[in-house]
Amino acid sequence: MASATTNHPPLNSSKLLRRAVLNRAFALTYACAIPALFYHHVKTLLHPSTAANAIAALLLLPADAVLAFMWITAQSFLLYPIRNEEFPENLEKVVRGTGSFPALDVFICTADPYKEPPIGVVNTALSVMAYEYPTEKLSVYVSDDGGSELTLFAFMEAARFAGHWLPFCRERNLMERNPEAYFASNHCGGTEINKIKMMYESMKVRVEHAVERGKVGEEYIIGDRERQALGKWKDDFTRQNNAAVVEVLLDTSRDRDNAGHVMPNLVYLSREKSNNVPHHFKAGALNALLRVSAVMTNAAIILTLDCDMCSNDPEAPRRALCYLADPLTNQSQLGYVQFPQRFQGINEGDIYCGDFKYPYHINPPGMKNGPSYVGSGCFFRRRSLFGAPSAIVPLEIPELSPEHCPKGSIRTERTSVLAQKVGFRYGSLVEDYYTGYKLQCEGWRSIFCHPKRAAFLGDAPICLIDVLNQNKRWAIGLLEVGFSKFSPVTYGVRSMGLLMGLSYAHYAFWPMWSVPITVYAFLPQIALINGLSIFPKVSEPWFLLYIFLFLGAYAQDLANFVLAGHNGTLRRWWNDQRMYLIRGVTSYASGTIEYTLKSLGVAAHGFSVTSKVLDDEQSRRYEQGVFEFGVVSPMFMVLAAAAIINLVSLVRGLMVAIVRRSGGCDAEGLVLQILLAGFGVVNGWPIYEAMFIRSDKGRIPTKVTLVSAFVASLLYTAASLA
Repeated sequence: MASATTNHPPLNSSKLLRRAVLNRAFALTYACAIPALFYHHVKTLLHPSTAANAIAALLLLPADAVLAFMWITAQSFLLYPIRNEEFPENLEKVVRGTGSFPALDVFICTADPYKEPPIGVVNTALSVMAYEYPTEKLSVYVSDDGGSELTLFAFMEAARFAGHWLPFCRERNLMERNPEAYFASNHCGGTEINKIKMMYESMKVRVEHAVERGKVGEEYIIGDRERQALGKWKDDFTRQNNAAVVEVLLDTSRDRDNAGHVMPNLVYLSREKSNNVPHHFKAGALNALLRVSAVMTNAAIILTLDCDMCSNDPEAPRRALCYLADPLTNQSQLGYVQFPQRFQGINEGDIYCGDFKYPYHINPPGMKNGPSYVGSGCFFRRRSLFGAPSAIVPLEIPELSPEHCPKGSIRTERTSVLAQKVGFRYGSLVEDYYTGYKLQCEGWRSIFCHPKRAAFLGDAPICLIDVLNQNKRWAIGLLEVGFSKFSPVTYGVRSMGLLMGLSYAHYAFWPMWSVPITVYAFLPQIALINGLSIFPKVSEPWFLLYIFLFLGAYAQDLANFVLAGHNGTLRRWWNDQRMYLIRGVTSYASGTIEYTLKSLGVAAHGFSVTSKVLDDEQSRRYEQGVFEFGVVSPMFMVLAAAAIINLVSLVRGLMVAIVRRSGGCDAEGLVLQILLAGFGVVNGWPIYEAMFIRSDKGRIPTKVTLVSAFVASLLYTAASLA
């Protein structure tokens, strides 16, 4: 269905995908099998053939209950899948008829100049400063939560380079407006290209040299204004304790590029922090940017970006406006337009599931009221951040109103003072998920914009421990929402309706995958080592039920993965499901435990930045598809213990099956457990390789292997005594 009138050409269209009918038919069939499984569990508990069967059924019941819950919530994404399409070529005619392009503020957040190199953040900023958008309507704000003079210096250098880079991009109509990516992919020479490349490399050397030294040398300071700004970093200025710093590096009303065109605003912000006041990293940083931008530019549209998420399409703002500026759209309720996060540098097989196809590609088109906010690549209507669509916004400071119209230069002293005094949703480590969830509970809708060319490209972690630590933090934050008074299964269902509530519940309780994955990674295998059968025999009808539930779920998963496109290969799907299993016994389990302890007042957690710095040896192994372990971690110990248990149980199960068959005894009761152990062994090959075969620095440390073997033997001993 396209949005068009007799006066305006269509700006967008949407249609229900044909696979929706098949999804609904399969969901109905599969849903009929789930009650049969629980009937079997209850029957086994009431009439167990052995004590082992009763204990197994008691443990499998909650595990299968979580599996059933997660499957049911996952169906909410598959019943109404929509494909949206934009027509930015028609935007000029529509916008011309309604006035002009709305102003756009871009928010970029960074936190640590050593984990998030400033030159990378500079590339992100330059890529959006070069948007195909009216320059006088564009402002870029950089929040530096690391409070580092190195980041400010990098953007002082970027402001000068932008005067040459922006007209260079316009004159050549470049698609890649991230300098690093452009020069890496461009093999054509020429005087102008070589000149601009030398300027970029010179800037890059100065910035990286300053980071390496840990301070900005006098030889790099070229004016009193720069000296005064950098002079704020004195001995009492620390990352945890510092006054607010707001520096306007480029001002639309004054600055011009070397071709004489207006430059976009560029503003650096380091918000005020105190040792005595806890602060939330990203939500706090975004709120500070929201308030500072309100008194400086107060653009109607806000784009939020992670520091490594460079623009890959200069037309991205126009695509977002195909929804936000559509006169036929119910604009009073459209809160934001979310682009999927896409990543560069992922190896061919995507061994760590860095693409996150489900939350970023497969699930969003099926959310009935629009996708959740994923933290980056999202165009917000500023008004949506000030309360429900129908609410009146009461503000003590008029300049902070979404309707406020700033006048004059953004460099005025009054503006700077007000901006420093004024500084999305708190309450969870996953502030992006929580923000989108609360906005939709208030009545705002969203749109999923997924063009063929990625609008933004970021960097995915290439070290397994970074991947797991990141997922652990997400697990804690999601559970904070899931078990709060705003839980999606209660508050969310009441506010948004059943399907949207289930969609958000699927994410909120994602860490609960740890329960069934951990149970199925250890219980059947330990029983198999002891020669105990806990599943139906091959000759029993219940055997077919288990096979259908397992193969049906996996077949649906594979179909969703492949049909989503974007490198949906069989190999990547296999690695994706393997990472689900790995995360289940490591980061999800660890995050669930830490959340539980924290809720009991036993432990606390904080925000840790995922490193964007790449090690050459790690990069080489990653490109070869080799898993990176290399450190001692409790999560690796649990993972290795599960791998050892599965390997031993498979060998033991095959031996028992052979002995029983040769002795005329029935071994068909062990078939499902043997198949499950074999499935675990096949998935665990990278772990066995890292424990017993590899000798590089990325292998599993010997200490982890020994401790894991000891833990596995304790589990076997305890089960034998029981």
